[in-house]
Amino acid sequence: MYLPPHDPHVDDPMRFKPLFRIHLMERKSATVECMYGHKGPQRGHIQIVKKDEFSTKCNQTDHHRMSGGRQEEFRTWLREEWGRTLEDIFHEHMQELILMKFIYTSQYDNCLTYRRIYLPPSSPNDLIKPGLFKGTYGSHGLEIVMLSFHGKKAKGTKITGDPNIPAGQQTVEIDLAHPLQLPDIENLHDFSELSRIVLEVQEQVRREEQEQQEEEDHSQQDASQQKSLGAEGAEGEETAAGAEGTTQDKAPASQPFVLPMGVISRIEDYPRTCRICFYGTGLIAGHGFTSPERTPGVFVLFDDDRFGFIWLELKSFSLYSRIKVSFQNAEAPSREAFDEMLKNIQSLAT
Repeated sequence: MYLPPHDPHVDDPMRFKPLFRIHLMERKSATVECMYGHKGPQRGHIQIVKKDEFSTKCNQTDHHRMSGGRQEEFRTWLREEWGRTLEDIFHEHMQELILMKFIYTSQYDNCLTYRRIYLPPSSPNDLIKPGLFKGTYGSHGLEIVMLSFHGKKAKGTKITGDPNIPAGQQTVEIDLAHPLQLPDIENLHDFSELSRIVLEVQEQVRREEQEQQEEEDHSQQDASQQKSLGAEGAEGEETAAGAEGTTQDKAPASQPFVLPMGVISRIEDYPRTCRICFYGTGLIAGHGFTSPERTPGVFVLFDDDRFGFIWLELKSFSLYSRIKVSFQNAEAPSREAFDEMLKNIQSLAT
């Protein structure tokens, strides 16, 4: 298992933790050992479910238990997963979220189903190289997000989830057709000024979507009328690729950047310069993914390996850093296959 670094050290390397191992014995014979727990390897089982999918099961889950009971197990898990003790966490809401995550993950006792993750395809027109990123999510700690590009949109899909937003959901969506011109560095300190700029773009996007919908409705009506009159199909239709053109204009090398006053960030030493910003939306929800809604925000591109997102409604900032681990056999599929994979990724375990 590749685990994100301890919160909030988003630029640190991933942590590695073995979950099971296979001993190849004589011909067509092997033994499986579960590496979970603190009493050494236990007997386990692996089953191939279907292509790109397998499951593991520990046959001796009682060996995962500790003499001090669940309290000792929780404290040990807290040190390993978060790099801290319960006494270090003063925020009551954060304590609640961490306890929920422990209860959720520990109930599986290393009896898990695995599916292969195909990395997104890359195009020369992409803003940066797509791939996997570590991101800060407030009291939830660090989570893994997959950044992919789809014409005039970019999407951040959660690979790991939390009690609010599960894996497989689009945590952020970036509108590459609507770059944001940030105010000068003095006015950028004012949250209300940034909010005004973002909300103006949000209204512009809403109007454009409404106009596009009306045009599509009119086109469908015209096509229906032509069909009823026996007319030939329309000629010279512009292709989607030709209509899109480039996703964004050339951006300046860098511009000053600072978080507005009142915006909460787990990272204090975030980059103070950025390349370009875009309007985007971020997904928020209550516990159990209740009442999900997309809210406006700002996508901030810092460099080829780091980007940020300002959640306007939450007054919160997430910083994302590229995972540079080399994953073998992660072949990139076609755009069509990748879009289909995104539809099915909801079933990934958090």
